[in-house]
Amino acid sequence: MHRNIRTVEDVLRLMDELFAPEADRWTADGAGWWDGFYADRSKPVPFFVAKPDESLAAHVERGLVPSGGRVLDLGCGPGRNALYLASRGFRVDAIDLSSSALEWAAERARESGAEVRFVCGDAFGEAGAALEGPYDLIHDSGCFHHLPPHRRVSYLALLGRLLAPGGHLSMTCFAAGGMGSELPDAAFYREAGLQGGLAYTAEELRWIFGELTEVELRRMTDEPDDSARFGEPFLWTALFRR
Repeated sequence: MHRNIRTVEDVLRLMDELFAPEADRWTADGAGWWDGFYADRSKPVPFFVAKPDESLAAHVERGLVPSGGRVLDLGCGPGRNALYLASRGFRVDAIDLSSSALEWAAERARESGAEVRFVCGDAFGEAGAALEGPYDLIHDSGCFHHLPPHRRVSYLALLGRLLAPGGHLSMTCFAAGGMGSELPDAAFYREAGLQGGLAYTAEELRWIFGELTEVELRRMTDEPDDSARFGEPFLWTALFRR
């Protein structure tokens, strides 16, 4: 069948296909790339450390995010934020494309005694569709900036389906002037790649998440190596409330 566009999801999948296969790091087909990325745990990757985001810890410890609720850790990687949240009494579901990352996360959970439900798969595909909200908190440390522009539609739809009224979105993403590509949205489709991730300005984030209430939006604190928290100044950190 040549006429195969009938729904918004059909359009989104078509736009996914405009990117070169090696640029696909957001669908289930990108799992292999992430498995390779996480295969060498000794690599000096900042977010391989078993430390929570300084912003997430601050939000919890300042009481901006009420303790004890249900949490979805979106693109959880080796589980550093999921384990922190579980240690603070949250009931945590954590999803990632990479089975290698989740194996590492599960090992950390067993070592620490944390209870986390890990889900392997595409948060915007079948695995995500099987998640059951509402969640009081959705935390995203580095997933959003790896999505192509058209998949913001999927991201906002996920929030609309899973985030509880009064719930919070906590996130970090590349900050313009710090890290990531600052090309206009249309340019990514001409080049068929994402150049490692998209950088955002504060104004762009406020516009994209304009249906949520901004609680805090700032640059992440640069945490020293001996800190118990992860923090890199090339990232935005934001807290929005539904």
